[in-house]
Amino acid sequence: MINPKDLIKYTRNLSILFVEDHQELRQRTVDILESLFHKVDSAENGEVALKAYNKYYNEHSKYYDMVLSDIQMPKLNGVELTRKIYEINPQQTIIIISAFDDAEYLLPLINLRIQRFIKKPVNYEELLNVLSKTAKDIIQIDSPNTEEKSPIVQLGENFIFDTKKSSLYNKDKIVYLTKYEIIFMQLLCTKIENIFSNDEIVSNYTLLNESLDTQNIRKLVSKLRKKLPKDCIESVYGIGYRLVDKSQD
Repeated sequence: MINPKDLIKYTRNLSILFVEDHQELRQRTVDILESLFHKVDSAENGEVALKAYNKYYNEHSKYYDMVLSDIQMPKLNGVELTRKIYEINPQQTIIIISAFDDAEYLLPLINLRIQRFIKKPVNYEELLNVLSKTAKDIIQIDSPNTEEKSPIVQLGENFIFDTKKSSLYNKDKIVYLTKYEIIFMQLLCTKIENIFSNDEIVSNYTLLNESLDTQNIRKLVSKLRKKLPKDCIESVYGIGYRLVDKSQD
């Protein structure tokens, strides 16, 4: 379990906007966030959140470091809010809170390149874990020695995967991917050469309210490999899978 004192090292100078229509949950979560972040604002729906987002920029000449939002909200839901925020700031870091009945919203969010989700009901340890990973990524991006990460992942000669569009291309032709294959590729592309264990892969699908077991991971990888260059996805026996860095090939 993550120690909040360790997490504060990464979050203490960061700002966050939390969007949740359930008042009690919103207040409980705000109490947690205020113990971690330098600046915490909250909103009860997407419409209020968008106004707060613009107001924060006008007052501080910068955007929130993170936006943490529920999906189902009145006036402007999480998908619509995400689209509008990306129209303003395409680089905004957004974390989505999703319940099991939010499945219809998840693929549009994946297509909008949302990669971090937290399940409802919100588990305290999971919340801290996601906030920790996100804060570390933000600090790394803000480092003057770190180049901006390209949304294009080179998969070998002629093949690329566009993480922003969730699309695979062979030369200029798009290669059809199923929803499960898109989710798998997006996960692998978050950290090239990083080994994702079977448990991590299953957990990622669970967060997206999709069901996938270890046996079906093998079937999924087998079908996906037929659409990709040879040796693009490497199996690490007894551990999991990783995407091989082809950028230097």
